[in-house]
Amino acid sequence: MVDLSPVFCWMLIVIGKALKIIYKGYSMKYFRSGCLYLLLICSFSANVFGAEAVSEDGWQVLFNGKNLEGWQVLNGAAEYHIEDGAIVGTTKLGTPNTFLATKKHFSDFIVEFETYVDVGLNSGVQFRSNSRDSYLDGRVHGYQMEIDPSDRAFTGGIYDEARRKWLYPPSINGVKPSPFRLGTWNKVRIEAIGDHIRTWVNDQMVSNLVDDLTSKGFIGLQVHSIPDEKQVGLQARWRNLRIKTDDLDASRKAVDTTIREVSFLKNALSEHEKRTGWRLLWDGKTNKGWRGAKLDRFPRSGWDIKGGVLTVEATDGGESTGPGDIITEAQFSNFELVLDFKITEGANSGIKYFVDPNINRGPGSAIGLEFQILDDKNHPDAKQGVKGNRTLGSAYDLIASENLSYASEKSALFNGIGEWNRARILVRGGKVEHWLNGKKVVEFDRFSQIFKAVVNYSKYGDAEKFGDKFGRLPTGHILLQDHGNEVHFKSIKIREF
Repeated sequence: MVDLSPVFCWMLIVIGKALKIIYKGYSMKYFRSGCLYLLLICSFSANVFGAEAVSEDGWQVLFNGKNLEGWQVLNGAAEYHIEDGAIVGTTKLGTPNTFLATKKHFSDFIVEFETYVDVGLNSGVQFRSNSRDSYLDGRVHGYQMEIDPSDRAFTGGIYDEARRKWLYPPSINGVKPSPFRLGTWNKVRIEAIGDHIRTWVNDQMVSNLVDDLTSKGFIGLQVHSIPDEKQVGLQARWRNLRIKTDDLDASRKAVDTTIREVSFLKNALSEHEKRTGWRLLWDGKTNKGWRGAKLDRFPRSGWDIKGGVLTVEATDGGESTGPGDIITEAQFSNFELVLDFKITEGANSGIKYFVDPNINRGPGSAIGLEFQILDDKNHPDAKQGVKGNRTLGSAYDLIASENLSYASEKSALFNGIGEWNRARILVRGGKVEHWLNGKKVVEFDRFSQIFKAVVNYSKYGDAEKFGDKFGRLPTGHILLQDHGNEVHFKSIKIREF
């Protein structure tokens, strides 16, 4: 903060002189002089304190309602203007996402504002975001709180603009009525304090994220790019923007315990995860707790541990000549498993569970239910099986992956080759769910008659070869598959029920 003590001293002197002149205002000449001094003080105060005036409770105004002093336009050519005390952004065809960003950067803060977005326009508010020449030629990147008036209703979710994509889609909490209201102003609150990022829309909590990738950056208002002339002229509006940067702990809102905490800390647990029974299944440094699926030790080669990443190295693309699968030493029954994976082009791998390494001890991978990891575009296995049941996120050769969170969601579930993706497997009794990047893609009951029929018509239907309890074992190991391709894993954690 700028030291304003000399300014206050100057103002006190001028105020004193003005009052003295007015007091002597027995003539119109003196009275006019005194008023001119007071006018000078008011004008100076507005310019000095303007958009950064701090109220008694510590809130600081981000937008003065009159001009865009302290803000700058980045990346695109959409237009921003001021109307009725609000910032208004208007769409323009043929331009990328356009951001109106604060020139000042903020670290820990609470931001509140109101927003009104036309139906048919996606928008958002960036925070802890940056624009650097060294990153994608200055493209704005960082956290974005989504403003989404579409049927998908993701307002309040957290998207990582130009980096990791969705970190916290609201669908992670199941399909709930959106607090966002169409055709009116909506109140929004963002808390970014340390590693914790939380959002509220109309006083209803939407997101609860733990992430430590970026700790400081600007706040930016987004006008999204548009692909269609019909969207030209749509508008997003913001008003009553204010920020608080001090005494934040005392100002935190209470956490809604029905809103799931999602942590992206690398190979580490948040305090909440520790309290709620999570533990690391891989420590990020050693092979402790793991062994080869068909060995009594960890493979001596082919699996590399470096920089907090566990990598199965490429061989010939087969699953019988490489270092082999690895499995947990422990076995699990009811659990929630979360891990991040990154694949190379054309790669094939998988996360298996309820694995009995004694079944089918011949060449090839150990057998169990499988969360398929695959480059659907470049690996032929995606086109085999039955109607997509070997694609990314599927229960391999059994049930095809599809977006069960929001059927109308058209964006890709996969973050891409060379990018980190998050797998989540949830097992409660017979109920099994696969989640990919925060969206449910598979669900089934492994004890149902339908599941048994699906198995019978799959490659696992040979009971003599695979066991008549395939997928229905009461307990089993968790396995990371070696399929001959380079695949990376990190942040492997689990909790048991």
